Amino acid sequence: MKSFLRELTLTFVLALTLFFLLQATVQNFYIDGTSMEPSFQDEQRLLVSKVAYYLHEPERGDVLVFRPPQNEQKDYIKRLIALPGDTVEVKKETVYVNDSPLEEPYIKSPPRYTVEKQKIPESSYFVLGDNRNNSNDSHKGWVVPRQNIVGKAWLSIWPPGKWGLIPAYPTMESLASALIN
Repeated sequence: MKSFLRELTLTFVLALTLFFLLQATVQNFYIDGTSMEPSFQDEQRLLVSKVAYYLHEPERGDVLVFRPPQNEQKDYIKRLIALPGDTVEVKKETVYVNDSPLEEPYIKSPPRYTVEKQKIPESSYFVLGDNRNNSNDSHKGWVVPRQNIVGKAWLSIWPPGKWGLIPAYPTMESLASALIN
């Protein structure tokens, strides 16, 4: 009986440890709305890596989960477009980062709005939904402070037809590097 109780206690402690470890490193995220179509659908479920940005800085093209500055009670999901110190502008249905047009194979349709050229403040990020014309995002005049980032969208877990890793899109830097080499 002692052996059984010891094994039961050990199993319980191990399960509790794994539970808290997972809670600290991964978060379940539910897509609510169409702002990220066609990349993500309403009611799709994702796992978010909460440790990714402890290992490296966010990169252009990443899909972020964050608390927007105007409503820190609800998490949003958007694509990272411009980094701290970058300039960003939207004109003639094209997003420009550091005066270069951004290749965006993931968007639903080109933006039908303009954003005046602006420099992104230090420790802040400019984000846009993939459904450019139906998204509450940085084109509305706000940026995401670094401390509001929850994590990086990592894995789609529902529905079964969407299972898999979240695709990474090449950044301008990686494209420039590939052209040089």
